[in-house]
Amino acid sequence: MARKQHTRNATGPQGPSQRQLRAGELIRHALVDVLRENEIHDEALMGVSLTVTEVRMSPDLRHATVFVEPLGAGVTTADTNGLEEDVEKALNEHAKFVRGLLGRRIDMKYTPELRFLHDKSFNAAHAMDQLFSDPRIQADLQRKDESQED
Repeated sequence: MARKQHTRNATGPQGPSQRQLRAGELIRHALVDVLRENEIHDEALMGVSLTVTEVRMSPDLRHATVFVEPLGAGVTTADTNGLEEDVEKALNEHAKFVRGLLGRRIDMKYTPELRFLHDKSFNAAHAMDQLFSDPRIQADLQRKDESQED
């Protein structure tokens, strides 16, 4: 009879461990400081303020996926609107440099490899907000409330 091998996966049903969450927050705070100092010299990042929304760590803490959002992205009148892909590409091109700066700021056995992704959760939240403001949805919600009161 074959034994079932136990594996702990960050995307499994139990989710990330407490250790992964703590390390992700440590790295997020350090990355905010690194990015605030504007030491990365790239045309795509000049004058762009970034929000580091989340850092997801691998179970072995050697890889980090960093979710970033340029300040004002999605706002049609903002200077950064439509530049999300350029910013993501520039950050990934300079990921090794940022990793070096990060290594001086954190006290971990290994400085994780960084992968930057645009955080699309803001777009999803905006789409849901638009759905809830739809008059048909509002009518359905009011009918539901009225039926619960009876």
